[in-house]
Formats: sequence, C-alpha cells, structure tokens
Amino acid sequence: MLKFLRCILLLFTLLSLKIYAADIKSIGVPYIENYPKSIYSSGNQNWSIAKDKSGIMYFGNAEGLLTFDGRYWQKYRMPNRQIVRSVAIGDDNKIFTGSFGEFGYWAFQNNKLKYSSLTRLLPKGITVTDEVWKIYVDKNRVIFQTFSKIFIYQNNKIEVIKSPSSFLFLHQVNNRYFVEVLDKGLFELVGSKLIYIPQSDKLGKEGILSILPYKNGGLIIGTSKNGLFTYNGKDFTPLNTPANTFLKTFQLNNGVRLLGKYYAYGTILNGIIIIDEEGRIIQKINKSSGLQNNTVLSLYADNEQNLWSGLDNGIDRIELNSPLYFYFDKTGQFGTVYSSIIFNNKIYLGTNQGIFYSEWSAYNGLLPFNFRLIPNSQGQVWELSIIDNELICGHNNGTFKIIDDNIEKISPISGGWTIKRLNSNPNYLIQGTYTGLTLFTKANSGLKFITKISGFVAPSRYLEQDNKGDIWLSHAYKGLYKLTLSADYTKVISTKYFDEKNGLPGNYNINIFNLENKIVFSSDVGFYTYDELSNKFTKYDVLNKKLGSFATSNKIISAGDKKYWFINHGKTALVNFIEPGKLKIDSNQFSMLDGRMVQYYENISKISNLIYLISVDDGFVIYNTSQNVNALGHKLPYVLIRRVDDITDKYATLSEKGNNEDEIVVPYNRNNIRISFALPYYRQSKIKFQYYLEGYSKDWSDWSYATQKDFTNLNSGNYKFKVRAKIDDLSLSEITNFEFRIAKPWYLSNWAMLFYSLAFIIILILGKRIYENKLKRDSLKISTRLQAEQDEVLKQELDQNEKQIAKLQTEKLQAELASKNRELSNSAMTLVYKNELLQKLSDEITKLKDENGKKLSEDQTRKIQKVINDGMNDERDWHLFENSFNEAHESFFKKLKAQHTNLVPNDLKLCAYLRMNMSSKEMSSLLNITLRGVEIRRYRLRKKLEVPHDKNLSEFLMEL
Repeated sequence: MLKFLRCILLLFTLLSLKIYAADIKSIGVPYIENYPKSIYSSGNQNWSIAKDKSGIMYFGNAEGLLTFDGRYWQKYRMPNRQIVRSVAIGDDNKIFTGSFGEFGYWAFQNNKLKYSSLTRLLPKGITVTDEVWKIYVDKNRVIFQTFSKIFIYQNNKIEVIKSPSSFLFLHQVNNRYFVEVLDKGLFELVGSKLIYIPQSDKLGKEGILSILPYKNGGLIIGTSKNGLFTYNGKDFTPLNTPANTFLKTFQLNNGVRLLGKYYAYGTILNGIIIIDEEGRIIQKINKSSGLQNNTVLSLYADNEQNLWSGLDNGIDRIELNSPLYFYFDKTGQFGTVYSSIIFNNKIYLGTNQGIFYSEWSAYNGLLPFNFRLIPNSQGQVWELSIIDNELICGHNNGTFKIIDDNIEKISPISGGWTIKRLNSNPNYLIQGTYTGLTLFTKANSGLKFITKISGFVAPSRYLEQDNKGDIWLSHAYKGLYKLTLSADYTKVISTKYFDEKNGLPGNYNINIFNLENKIVFSSDVGFYTYDELSNKFTKYDVLNKKLGSFATSNKIISAGDKKYWFINHGKTALVNFIEPGKLKIDSNQFSMLDGRMVQYYENISKISNLIYLISVDDGFVIYNTSQNVNALGHKLPYVLIRRVDDITDKYATLSEKGNNEDEIVVPYNRNNIRISFALPYYRQSKIKFQYYLEGYSKDWSDWSYATQKDFTNLNSGNYKFKVRAKIDDLSLSEITNFEFRIAKPWYLSNWAMLFYSLAFIIILILGKRIYENKLKRDSLKISTRLQAEQDEVLKQELDQNEKQIAKLQTEKLQAELASKNRELSNSAMTLVYKNELLQKLSDEITKLKDENGKKLSEDQTRKIQKVINDGMNDERDWHLFENSFNEAHESFFKKLKAQHTNLVPNDLKLCAYLRMNMSSKEMSSLLNITLRGVEIRRYRLRKKLEVPHDKNLSEFLMEL
C-alpha cells in the first residue's frame, strides 16, 4: 500500500512538473528578488546553495551556514568560524557542509541544529589541508571533494581517493561523477576508482567548471576559458554560438540545468546567461537588469521554478517563467516613464525627458533593447496612444504624430493629457489640455487638428462623453464639470459645475471613467454615479462592495474583453467583468508593482490578447497572461514551525524545529512562548496564515500576514498548535501540527505529588496517633470532668446539705435563741413582777396599822423592808440574768465591755434591758429607780456609747 501511494505521489509530481514547466521568455528579465547582506546579516560571499525536503534553503556563506525559509534568516557558525564552501542535503535531512580543513554535518539535537565533525573518522595519518569545495550525496554515501583529495563517507567510515595531480571540481550528472585532474584531463569516478575519459584533452588542460546533462544522454561541459562543449559519449564538440563567445569573454564560473531544456551559467564578470539546448541566448541577467553583483559564485534551481544565485555580494532569486518580465533603466538614460506602447515592431517610451524608442521582437529571439531619443521630442510626454493606425503623442509642447523615429506636430496647444473619440460622431476626437479642450478630426492624411474649443479654459485631465452627447471632465482640484457643445463641437454652450452640494464627497481628486458603457466617478471614499433626475451623485454601493479595497481606486484602464485594470494609489488589480453579477479580482501577482508606477499617471497598454505593457518609474514591465504560474494549482509545501521562544522575561530559544520527534516541555514558570512559522514558498505572492491552538483557542484565527504568535500565561497541560497558509487567496496548504506541553508547577509536579502523598500518609499516621492521643486525653479530660462534675455535684449537694444543716441549725439556734429570749424575757418579767410585788409589799407594809389603827413603827417594818430591799437588789438574780443574756446574745456584755471600757455595771444592765426593748417602766422596776432615773441613765449611756442623735439607742444596741 505504501509503495502504491509513493508511485501515485511520484506520478503526481511528474505531472505537476510537466504542467508547471513552460518557456522562459526573451522579453526583458524575470522578476528578481534581492537579498542583500543587510537582510540576511551575514557575510558578503555565498559559495553554495541547497534545499532540503521541507523547502528550507541553505547557503554556504563567508561567515557560516545560512538558512532561509521564506521569512526568517538564521546563521550558524562553524567551530572555528570557517567559510562554508559547500552544502548538500542528505536523504535523512542532514545538512553536510565543507570548510577549510573541516567537513561534517548539521542535525537536530535537543531541538536545535548542531554540528558534528566527520574528520575524526579519517584514516590515521590523513588530514584535510585545504577547502572542501564540493559535496554530493549518493544514496548511502557522501562524497567530499577538495583540490587534493576525495573523501567518501559510508557506513561510518571514510575512504580517501588521491590523485597524482590536483583535482579541480567534482561534478554530478544523474548518477555519474566527473572530476578534472589538472594537466591530465577529465576522469569519471566509478566506485572508488578514477577512469580517464578519452579525448577530454580537447577541453583544455584546466578549467572545467560545469558539467550538465544534455539531450540524447550526452553532456554539456562549460570551461572557464574555452566556452561550452557537448559530449556524445565518444567525442567533445565546441558549441559555437553567441553564448559561447559571451561565456569566454566574461568567464564562465558555474552552471545549472533549468526546466529540463534550458541552461543557466553564472559568470565572474557579467552575471547570468540563460541559453536553450541549441545554445541560443534566452536571457542575460546582470547588475544593470537587477542583480546585486555581476560575480556569480553559485547557482541552484529549485522545484518551484526559482533560480537562486549566490553572489560575491548578496543572494538573488530569479523567478523563471514569471508572468512579469522587467526592463529597468538602471543608468537613468530616459528618466521617469509616463507612457509606453508598441507600434510597428518598435517600443516607444514617453518619459519626462522625451520620446525614446527601440526595436521590438517578442517572438524572434532576444534583441537587446537600444533606446534612443527621437529628435526634437525633448520635454514631458503625457500620453502615447494609437488612433486609426497612427501613433499620437500628447506632449507638454503640443500634440505630435510619431512616424518611426521622427515626430510631426499636429497641434500647438500645450499639455495634451488625453484624447478621446466622440461616441456621438466617431469622425471627431476631443483632447483635454492644460487650458481646456481641443478638437481633432479624421482626414485622409491622418489625425488633423481643427480648433481649440471656446467657452472653457480649465485644465482637463480626464474626460468622457455620456450617452446624451455631453462632455464630463474633471479638474484635479476643483471638481467636476459637464459641458454641452455646439452642433459643430467648436464651442461650449452650457457649463455645469458639481461639488459637495450635489452629493460628491469633495472637489479634490474626482476622476471620470467609462466602465462597461457606464460613466462612473472615482473618489477617495469609493465610486459614485450620477442621477440626472435628482441632479445628485450617489455611491455606487454594488460596485464598491464587490471591489473591496479597490473601491477607492483612483484610475481605471480598459484591458479589453470586459477586463479592467483598477489602480488604487499604487496598487494594481486586474478585474474581470465577464460573468454577470460577479467580479474576479486578481491583485496578488501584481504586488511586486506596488509603488513602482507613476502615481496618477499610471499607464498599461494592451499589446495582444495575452500581453500587456505596464509603465513603471524607471522602465516597463511585460505581463504575459499565458504564464500565470500561481494559477496552476500545484501542491503547496507544509508550513514550518521555525522557532519556539521563551519570552517570559529574557528571550531564549526552546526549539528550532517544530515538526520534532522529541517532546517539548516548557516549565510552568516560563509559560509565555512565541511560535514563529513560515511557508517555504519563494515565488512572489501574498501569503496569509491562520492558526489554532488546541487547549487554548476556541476557533481558528483570522487570516493575516503575521508569521509569529505569542501565547502568555498558559496553563499546565498538553497543547497542539495548528497552522496553515494560503497563497494569493487561492491555494491552501495542509495543516501543520506542533505539539508541546506546559509542565505542571513545581508544587504540582510528580515529585511534588509523591511528596504530597508521602506527606499525606505521614500526616494521616501522625494524625491518627495524635487523634488517638487526643482521644485518650479527651477521654481522660471527660472522665476527669465528669468526676469533677460529680464531685461538684456532691460538693454542691454537701454544701446544700451543709447549708440545709446550717439553716436547720440556724433555725434551731434561732428557735433556741427565741426560746432563750422568751425565757430571758420571762425571767426578766419575773424579776420585774417580783420587784413590783416586793415594791407593793414594801408599799403595803408602810400602810400597815396596829391594833390601834396606827402605822407600824419603822423599827417594826425595817427588817421586813430590809428583806424586801435585799430581795429587790439581790445580785444573784442579775448574775443569773447576765449569764442567760450572754448565752442568748453571744457574749453581748463581753463585746460591749471590750468596745466601751468606761461602762459600769448599771450601764451594762441598762444596755441589756434596752436590747431587749423593755419599757422605761419595766427598766425602772428592775433597776429599782424612778422613771426619771431611767431617762437620765439613758441619756448618760448615749453619751458614753457615742450614739448619733438621729439614731435610736435601742436599735443601736440591737445592731451591736
């Protein structure tokens, strides 16, 4: 299956090449793109060129190895900064290079291009003592050639081939290898042997610089001094053509075969010459026609019809079979070109210096242009046009008829800008000039000036006639005019002026053109049309929308067959109106013309159905529609990922190769990257890119010309970057995929996760232990707390019980106290009662009478009175009362005596009676004193106790 696919691919490639190949034209020179030293930033000289399978170009440069992908240049230095003299690409995409005393290969290591030397494999005693000038890859072997030896690298070994004389250069033709041995002739390298080719001495004894395949299996051989020879397998024959003379004169240096039937030779003194198999010169390309330098050190023809030239100063790319061929006036011979045209096998250029002409032969081989000034034509030329098989020139000094290399004035009115045939009467023509309009007519002798049209004197740059016969003309700064002419066209009978009041965007840079028999008006904001009924201008929205960016074109030039050139301030497009309601706009392949035409005076002339002549500042361009290479639909190369850079803070290259085998891992703390990409397609075209980052973007980006994209603050994870290219909005490339990974942050790395796991397990174990210990402590605490709570409850119960007991005891004591108080009161009351009784007895005794009714004498009552007095003053009663009182009132007397030492017994008695809240009467009885005496004692007692005036004495004693 794989072999079948390869066969299909090979067949497709061969068919593509067959379709792709075409003739190289002899008109002018193809497009040349210059790459000066200032662009590729390396040495001047470029000694060799190669291209790898992915489309990257490699150059052996004076400062090392250069690479170019269509967008980015990169330089790689040799170990000892040697000049890279030779470059070749291996089947495994290794880049083999040769330098002074050194050869080896470049390959990707860790996603970066690194050099590995092969000189370490040289046999013992063999060294490389000079430059390695040629390298060829022959299947599984690589051949390196110096002037003294040939080295064959195969199976990781190097075989050395020596010669009795010095070598010049080794040449590969298909699978054969030829080398010149100086003073010996031409030899073929067969295996590891050199076999002499008979008759090769005819080539000269030195200087074979090019050997290329020739028709019928032969060879075409280029020498430095003797020109070109052909070899048919038996004999060598000089190729006696003008090309041979040229190569002898300017010293052939190298050669390459082109498109299977042409040969390009680089010279030391005069650039490049391209010949066909017959030796006819097809192209001469040198510094005057666009090369940067006339010394060609190397040539390489790629698979896209590009001829690469490594020069003594710079690199140039020549687009073979280009649809645009250029002729530039590098010497400044004829100045700025305003108009160009081909007439009667001559090409005429109208410039700011006059009219120049040269012979023209587009189909009979190359005729070098030899432009000469037509006598008396000096001055500004505005327009060259063919009218009724006459070449007419609008000039600063008037209007002229050009006849071969002479001019004839037909109008004296200066400044002939443009001339138009009247639709209303084809026998008349009107010309716009510096000072109005002039009238011409057809005559037997050709175009004839009639008169200057009266009634209008403003400069008239553009003019058109509408279907009513009115003349529209524009003034560069004043706006639009519509003129109505008299029946004989000799005077203006009506003039209308239009500006912003009529709907125009302004009065500056309004131009008039006939587009498909409809008059349109260009402006800087788009095209307008005129409505006669409303006398207003309105935007031509249908046209503007379909034209896109070319809606603001400042000029339209008819290209015939419903095709028009639209020129938008220096940018050019060919617009096809053939299909109704649809426009086909081709602008991409004309991008190389951007800014090269004379602004506002652009000129494009149709020469034939296939060829157009385009005037540019310093020459002209031939556009051949039959060679529209970009429209052939060949398969595009893949977009290449060229660099991946870390742009977090300092720029650092992560990879120089996107389609890599090694995984690219970006550290999380460097998660800002830039991806640079390029399409290795080198022909002049507009290349747009579209990209999509899986895992980050939601959809494809818009198409743009940007060739790099920054992605910042990417999250960890796997990403796939997809990119594709589109050429000239037509051909679409396949999708290129580039995968990379943003590593997890250190705290989420595998080691961190392992550490976290271990830490988690340890934490679990420790936690379990801590929990168990805590559980034990908590259990102990709970037990302790429960015990404490129980103890507290018991204590509270005990306290409660104690309080209850105390309460009961207090209540008991209070009861006992109350009982004692009652007893004390009873005792006191008994004493009072006793004293009262004794007092009554005493009083009664005093009243007793004898038998005679006389009171008893004192002697008779004294003893009884004494007994009564002794009973009333008996201290035993007091002592008994005092003891009972102290028991009831907690040693009241002790406290009272301690606090008031000045109290006498009677005071103590009074205090006790007062505490018991006895009345004065009761106290007088107990104290055996009068009530007055009680009051006096109370007063004295207050003073001794220092009782406040507002305080009751009884209360004071009760609180004590």
